[in-house]
Amino acid sequence: MDNLKNKVAVITGGNSGIGYATAQLLKDQGAEVIITGRRKEAIETAALELGVTAFTADQSNISDIEKLAEKVKADFGSVDILFINAGIAGLGMIEQTTEELYDNIMNVNLKGAFFTLSKFIPILKDGASVVFLSSNTASMPGPGSSVYSASKTALNSFMRSAALELAPRKIRVNSVSPGPTQTEVMNKVGLDEATVKGIMDVVVEKVPLKQMGRAEDVAKMVSHLSSEAALFMTGADVIMDGGMSLG
Repeated sequence: MDNLKNKVAVITGGNSGIGYATAQLLKDQGAEVIITGRRKEAIETAALELGVTAFTADQSNISDIEKLAEKVKADFGSVDILFINAGIAGLGMIEQTTEELYDNIMNVNLKGAFFTLSKFIPILKDGASVVFLSSNTASMPGPGSSVYSASKTALNSFMRSAALELAPRKIRVNSVSPGPTQTEVMNKVGLDEATVKGIMDVVVEKVPLKQMGRAEDVAKMVSHLSSEAALFMTGADVIMDGGMSLG
């Protein structure tokens, strides 16, 4: 289980859900893991539980990203694995969508992800792995998810451009697009537990495998994409949604 031994891994949004599960797995596989998040107490608590390093940084804030890259360089030198995982969900019909909601989603999911990669490129090792957390909604948008879906579609687009730009340095850039996954992100959009459960029950019915994804499953795919087993994979978007996008 130590196939990532001595690798330095940075995970944005690492205090819960997919980021937390990935931090746990990469650490178990021998990596030196740094997790980031915008809530100081939450990220430090998670780091203590996991036995990893925590840096407070808001992915939507370019200044925070620059300081994060400088701090990682100062403390660790260079990075082997960059998992740009931080993101926010948001629901709203186009007619009712406010500028604030639009900006919040785009600033974290797209602009923040873009500039995280941009600022980390100078400290990525040749042969490093970059993985973006995308979503199956990038290829199957639905009513009420226009801004979120658009943020992930655009993310996949610049992931492919990055794969071409960084190929001369053997840096591989891929994305993982989960379907409905058992994480806290739905609870953070302001809906109560019963409403979230109702939505999830409807969603699961649309999944051919009739189940939700697990954060641990996504973590395993990030680990795979960051390992020698995936040395010939770049510019790929791996859809993990139980067959949902086939319908």
